[in-house]
Amino acid sequence: MTKFRSRSRRAARSAALLALLLLPGCVSSSGVPAARIAEGDIAAAYLPLRKRTNLGIDSDNGAAVVIAPGIAVTNAHNRNLVDPASVIGARRDYDLLFFRTARRSAPATAQPVPGAAVTAYGQGVDGELRTARGVIRQIKTSPGAAIADWFTFAGNAGPGFSGGPVLDASGRLIGITFGYKDSGRERLIYAYDMARGRAEFSALPKRSN
Repeated sequence: MTKFRSRSRRAARSAALLALLLLPGCVSSSGVPAARIAEGDIAAAYLPLRKRTNLGIDSDNGAAVVIAPGIAVTNAHNRNLVDPASVIGARRDYDLLFFRTARRSAPATAQPVPGAAVTAYGQGVDGELRTARGVIRQIKTSPGAAIADWFTFAGNAGPGFSGGPVLDASGRLIGITFGYKDSGRERLIYAYDMARGRAEFSALPKRSN
């Protein structure tokens, strides 16, 4: 398992304390199997990511979600799971990568709220859909910043949830999972909220095509 640190400059000093772990590429899986995504607009926006490795014996898994018509977001560390020709760009200071997709439906979004129940979706080691549920523990905003750097929730997400959506109790998209840390008997999942995702997409260099 590869160690990972949050890549926000402003958050780096605080997040340097966090030995976060990348979610894809492990031989175990977390969450519970799900037959389908219950929320219709999330189901239409959810993109499983998968790539066979080691002569097809193993696989790397992750997820992505549509955030605007034709535009999806995942983690930058999932770049190997995305068609290079579709990549729009990645943010240096955050683990976010944006790419083009044929999907046009973007779900409603909302802000994370401390203490609120959440649901996250990701991919199991065999490519099956998995679900994790938890409660928001913390929202980290750097001093003077208008947008949160990340938030955490306690839950059973893990490998394969990388880049996947986090929803509030109303089924609205509130975040993109990027890492986790086991703290005693509790697992904390880290996610960027959607305001951060939109800001980082807007900050990408403009392309003429």
